[in-house]
Amino acid sequence: MTPASDNSNRIAVIGLGLLGTALAERLLECGFDVVVYNRTREKAAPLLQRGATWSDRPLAECDRAVICLYRTEHVEEVLAAMDADLRPGQVLVDATTGDPQQTESLGQKLADRGVHYLESPIAASSEQTRRGEALAMVAGEREAYDASADVLAAIAPKSFYLGGWGNAARMKLVNNLILGLNRAALAEGLLFAEAEGLDPAAVLEVLTSSNSYSAVMDVKGAKMVQRDFAVQARLAQHRKDVDMILAEAASRGRTLPLSTLHRELLLLGERLELGDADNSAVIEAIARASRGED
Repeated sequence: MTPASDNSNRIAVIGLGLLGTALAERLLECGFDVVVYNRTREKAAPLLQRGATWSDRPLAECDRAVICLYRTEHVEEVLAAMDADLRPGQVLVDATTGDPQQTESLGQKLADRGVHYLESPIAASSEQTRRGEALAMVAGEREAYDASADVLAAIAPKSFYLGGWGNAARMKLVNNLILGLNRAALAEGLLFAEAEGLDPAAVLEVLTSSNSYSAVMDVKGAKMVQRDFAVQARLAQHRKDVDMILAEAASRGRTLPLSTLHRELLLLGERLELGDADNSAVIEAIARASRGED
């Protein structure tokens, strides 16, 4: 793979939400020269204080970029606005949790112009990513994947190559389906424990050593027990993911009964104005539903 120029240590980060900011921090810690861009510049201030630089035209300055936005259509909109700065040899690593068909189409469009596109959704919260505990699911050209080993190692110490465009998005939806249901199951279990008169903190300690253990207990258990919904990953963001999961299943002629119910609980959470709270706030939605107040 021929690089656009010898500019390999400089990398753009486009999109500075919770995860995008954490990815930029990881790249800074690993010694990259990080150039940042976001729709609202004020979100870049903490990164600029840590040594990142701002650019209104990051793709003009960088041969490699990490993109992390809300949906694939937002990625398409940003790239359309920066179209003049796209050039053969560039590598775009897209950490957005996207739609499989859209990412597949985007990868082909960029490849037709000589731009190397890697869809690389991240399996981790922003806090886990910041701590270097993320996993990347990557699809696209194998040559681009191999050439991006340094970037991937910085943002997600473990990565899996999954073949052609669209496969990483599909794998992320599978992961998020199971992850979200694990959260909901933990929330319901803790509420049941409370109803039974058990101390939720003690229950959580037992559960983490039991055969029902999942890593969700480590990440979200204390937040649920303490009702600490300081955001690591927003509840509304996961509802968006569940929407995509159900739509993708429907396109294959399948229904997903547990995910359908999970979506209703997340929508209830949004009606309770918890959409911008951490996704551990699903415990409040389940508590309301359990009392017949939905």
